[in-house]
Amino acid sequence: MSTAGWSDEERSVIGDTAEIGFLDFEEEKSVCSYFDYEGVPVVVSAPFPFVEGKPQSVFIGDTAVDLITIRNTTDEPVDLWSVHIFASNPTDSFTLSLTEPLPENSNAEGEQSCLESFSLEDRVLQPRENLKVWLSCKTKEIGMCSSVIYFDAGDEKIERVVFLLVEDKISKSLASKRPYSRAKKKDKFVVDNYVPGSRPAGKPTRRYINRLPKYHIPRDMRELLENNQIPQVVEEGLTRRTYSSYFKTLIIMEEIQLEEDMRIYDMESISMRKRNNRFLSMEVPGLAERRPSLVHGDYIFVKLAYDNSNRQPYQGFIHRVEADEIYLKFDPEFHFYHKDENTYDVHFTYNRINMRRLYQAAEAAENLGTDILFPSTSIKRHIKTAALVPISGTFNEEQICSIKMILGCKGAPPYLIHGPPGTGKTRTIVEAILQLYKYHKNARILVCAPSNSAADYILERLLTQQDIELRENEIFRLNASTRPYEDVKPEIIRFCFFDDMVFKCPPVNALSYYKIIISTYMSASLLYAEDLARGHFSHIFLDEAGQASEPETLIPVSHLCTMKTVVVLAGDQLQLGPVIYSKKADEFGLGVSYMERLSQLQLYASGDTNYVTRLIRNYRCHPAILHLPSKLFYYGELLACRDSTTFLTMGELLPNKEFPILFYGIQGCDEREGNNPSWFNRIEVSKVIELVSRLIAGGNIKEKNIGIITPYRQQVSKIKQTLENLDMPDIKVGSVEQFQGQEMEVIIISTVRSTIKHNEFDRVHCLGFLSNYRRFNVAITRAISLLVIIGNPHIICKDDYWSQMLWYCVDNSSYQGCSLPERVEPYDDEDAEENPYSTEDNAWPSNNAEWGQDSSNNAEWGQDSSNNAECGQDSSNNAEWGQDSSQIGLPKPVTNEAEWSDGWRSN
Repeated sequence: MSTAGWSDEERSVIGDTAEIGFLDFEEEKSVCSYFDYEGVPVVVSAPFPFVEGKPQSVFIGDTAVDLITIRNTTDEPVDLWSVHIFASNPTDSFTLSLTEPLPENSNAEGEQSCLESFSLEDRVLQPRENLKVWLSCKTKEIGMCSSVIYFDAGDEKIERVVFLLVEDKISKSLASKRPYSRAKKKDKFVVDNYVPGSRPAGKPTRRYINRLPKYHIPRDMRELLENNQIPQVVEEGLTRRTYSSYFKTLIIMEEIQLEEDMRIYDMESISMRKRNNRFLSMEVPGLAERRPSLVHGDYIFVKLAYDNSNRQPYQGFIHRVEADEIYLKFDPEFHFYHKDENTYDVHFTYNRINMRRLYQAAEAAENLGTDILFPSTSIKRHIKTAALVPISGTFNEEQICSIKMILGCKGAPPYLIHGPPGTGKTRTIVEAILQLYKYHKNARILVCAPSNSAADYILERLLTQQDIELRENEIFRLNASTRPYEDVKPEIIRFCFFDDMVFKCPPVNALSYYKIIISTYMSASLLYAEDLARGHFSHIFLDEAGQASEPETLIPVSHLCTMKTVVVLAGDQLQLGPVIYSKKADEFGLGVSYMERLSQLQLYASGDTNYVTRLIRNYRCHPAILHLPSKLFYYGELLACRDSTTFLTMGELLPNKEFPILFYGIQGCDEREGNNPSWFNRIEVSKVIELVSRLIAGGNIKEKNIGIITPYRQQVSKIKQTLENLDMPDIKVGSVEQFQGQEMEVIIISTVRSTIKHNEFDRVHCLGFLSNYRRFNVAITRAISLLVIIGNPHIICKDDYWSQMLWYCVDNSSYQGCSLPERVEPYDDEDAEENPYSTEDNAWPSNNAEWGQDSSNNAEWGQDSSNNAECGQDSSNNAEWGQDSSQIGLPKPVTNEAEWSDGWRSN
């Protein structure tokens, strides 16, 4: 096929099959351009040419018109056999005419002489003649309009691809003010000497008994890793003998990657603004997506841009982090001479304290017994249980079973509670803590969670129960000194220890008095620093254990646990996992949580309730919302148990009133602006706002009932900005990480991506929503009564799980929007009927030898489960919930979403 007017790289969109699928403007740029080549007999101009690499935009409801010129460059007549609109999306949105259409506001009387059609036939182009054809697009819906115009002239077959972005007032108001440009490669900012900045308050006034070592990275190890060589201890794999050195090496990999990441984000010619005569604030693009990862107490170095003198740079400490902005304090002299019009070069650093805590935990794990780190089937535990009278309400049989087992447990191995979304995992833990507090007078309980918000939530749940008096002087909420005082709710602050609004850890004699201490994993290191005795705690509860790396989880365990300590891990390894920055470290296991690793061991894979309880009753989601995640991740075993009368009705929003999931397909345009690397899609923002307005207008949905989830910070920012402008500030907008553990009556998901090229980038780097089953699982299980997904179906269908959701909605007559992609059924044969994704290549590791275990004794998988009947469990299916990966076949991502997460754990 001839491609007159094209470059050598161009190719037919229609192709030999005479079919057109999804048109991606990023992929079709070559055929959207006009080339006037000499010697080409017929040249066709490109209608609606791109502006700055993007499609032109038109306001919804308007008709866009552009001229196409067909030029005969020869001295002979040429037959123009046809001009044909081959395909339009939306259907019939484009038309052709030989006369210019009258403007829509024209006052011309009588019938318009312009005759519009979808094709023009049989014309002769005279020598050197220019034929004018007008192409019109009538817009009815926001989103991308596209078409292919096919020209059959003489012996030439020519195509022109057309794109128009249809917008409304909201999307136009969010248009980029500055085109995106990547920051230039910067010379290394060398800091030898500097003027110290003003630290945030909170440095302890006394020295800890057990001080945290520096743990400098050994020079030979750094050189080895920087030369992309893998240390032998890592290649050999994780064993009991190599446990400490193995994880310390992975942590070094992670720290070197963090150093490199911070250098990448150095900036030039950046301005700062005075704030309240106390701080200078600086915008850091990408900060809210942890690019770079900066927290309260970190510091940066700055120097005047274009200053070639040998002046020392100034150190500035971060006193507050808000979205994309940091608040800094420097030496008073710097503040005195600063002017807002000054520009500075900036060098980022990071605080090593959390890394040092991980090294310390891995090192201290040498003191732990094998039954804590590598429980084996040689252990035979039969927990004796007693009758239980719940304190904080009613519980189902699986929850009662897990509480009984915890109360009857005498020590190692750890006890696991697998809590899929909405199954009451935290509520179960809280009841176990209350039982210990009331009936076990000698119990001393440590409760840890990966973030401050999760730890606060446990304390709040303890305080809300009515049937037991919790003495205020027996409960302590341990906070890091760097946590802002105003971050803590008034009802919680009375359980904290602080001086002059700076949190502190009390001395060991005070710590010993408390019966319940609640902390983050990281802050639990302060208990060891104060020399709290190993074995002091009878019970250590590790909540959301699937979210933390193994060294992070081991911070409280390695310092404080003995073989008699009851360690309880609660979480779900099929939801969001640890945040890991180094791909190599993640590849070798740093991204596998302690809970996930234990759950893969034979002792736990059997489902024996002496070691593990699986909660299966969901009290959150409408059955239709729960169906797909249950089928994909939990073998269809989750039971929808919420009272059906509590679900809200959605009025006229849903095309299928019985199916509370709506997929709205829209082809927008994903963009970036300025130097901010984060993506946004303003067409999707507009659709989100439209749906929110319709929901609230119905009367029975309040703003506080609606949550909006999207993977990119700029999309979060654009949606928040629009909601605030429309006086709807109470709607929560955030990433998946910000919604984990939460629920909303209505969840709206904006997927953002609209181009294949960017989608593939995300796939390679495991970013955004696609290619991460955990992110998908969390996102779709936050909704109680309604789940709405807004996205490009042609992009969504590239991922197996999102594709299942798309066709689930289509099959239930609950899809609206743009045209659908061709349906491709998942792989299916007689051996893979139950799970079409089960393949040898994408399955989870099912062999414990990968973790240095001896998995030869498979006969012991079916351990003594004589008391399973008491707990209502059937442990005959050893392959439940991702334990036998050869059956479930969940693809493990190359790396976790470090760049899109809430970032490094709160102290």
